[in-house]
Amino acid sequence: MQKINLLNRDSNAAIILAGILALIIGVGVARFVFTSLLPAMLEDYLTVSFAGILASVNYMGYLAGSIFAVFIKDIYTKVKFFRLGMVLSVVTTLVLATTHNETLWIISRIIAGFGAAMALVVGSAIVMSKLKFESKTKAMGIHFSGIGFSILVSDLIVRGVFSFEGSWENAWMVLTIFALISCAYPIYILSFDKTIHTKVIKHHFDFKLFTPFVILLTLAYFCEGVGMVVQSTFIPDIINSLEGLEGYGNLTWTIVGLAGIPSCIIWMNLAHKYGSVNIIIIAMSLQVIGILISALTTNVYLNLLSGVLYGGTFIGLVALFMSLGGKLASHNPVILMGALTTAYGVGQVLAPLYCVALIEKFGNYDYALFLTAFIVSGGVVLLLLSKLLKIVKD
Repeated sequence: MQKINLLNRDSNAAIILAGILALIIGVGVARFVFTSLLPAMLEDYLTVSFAGILASVNYMGYLAGSIFAVFIKDIYTKVKFFRLGMVLSVVTTLVLATTHNETLWIISRIIAGFGAAMALVVGSAIVMSKLKFESKTKAMGIHFSGIGFSILVSDLIVRGVFSFEGSWENAWMVLTIFALISCAYPIYILSFDKTIHTKVIKHHFDFKLFTPFVILLTLAYFCEGVGMVVQSTFIPDIINSLEGLEGYGNLTWTIVGLAGIPSCIIWMNLAHKYGSVNIIIIAMSLQVIGILISALTTNVYLNLLSGVLYGGTFIGLVALFMSLGGKLASHNPVILMGALTTAYGVGQVLAPLYCVALIEKFGNYDYALFLTAFIVSGGVVLLLLSKLLKIVKD
């Protein structure tokens, strides 16, 4: 049996582990842990409106990073910006731990979004480039399970801090220390040795990649970007606001992370067997059901199920869309990964803004959930259209 060396930069196991750690830092600490801490911050600092603004500007930074990632041609430049993303994820978390200045919070969330894009878009492209498998689909499913781990690990850290009667400020500081220590490994592993790779690998932008199918796929991913935002930002507060479900919000968010961990592997295996587009349609349809549950019932078990459906779909959908984009782009995965994530990011920027407006107008989350479910359903229709017109490419 071959011994696994997790310090070997060319080891598949080390590459996948480093990719997962990068997602925990860049996506968990720099983005999703905000959701875990939201109920506590709403009690004595944030308003729902300002929380929506912070979510929106974070996605603006993510969108800017995604667009920027498309135009990074040199593989070594990708590595440099990936490392920058790791550093920004740490520094911006420290800002939230040490100040209550609203302007600094807005700036830090924008920069954190950019860092998250470097971790997810550029980092995933590096992982895909480094992995040595004939078929990388299943391996990338394991890599994207890091999004589920990012929610779970960051949420458990928050729970650990609160168990010792710590404040949300303490939680941000502990998260900063965790991210600072953890980022060393992915920075080391996800790099290329120039003494080995003497020829610089460059990728050029190719407009021929944007076929009618890719355009429909991109529009569908925009709809999915809208779909993930309401719950990814507000789900603990959504659940806590329902009659009889006070206190269940954070448990639901933990369930989201747990459901997300195996979802990538499950969905990617199904996609390998039945086709990516077919499985994306099924996953998005299940997500619509999950979104509608909290608007239609206060049943505790159904609302916990909504957490399962959300975590079990949105993380898997990231893996499905990104891997399909990478496969369609062949040797230049970051091009379509970046373009898809750009569309996703536009949806993420817009959704918190209309959510806040609807929440303030009606005093609850129902109409925001109804509109979000409608938009995600639109993405399903677009993909069904691609199959009807027989332009689908799996």
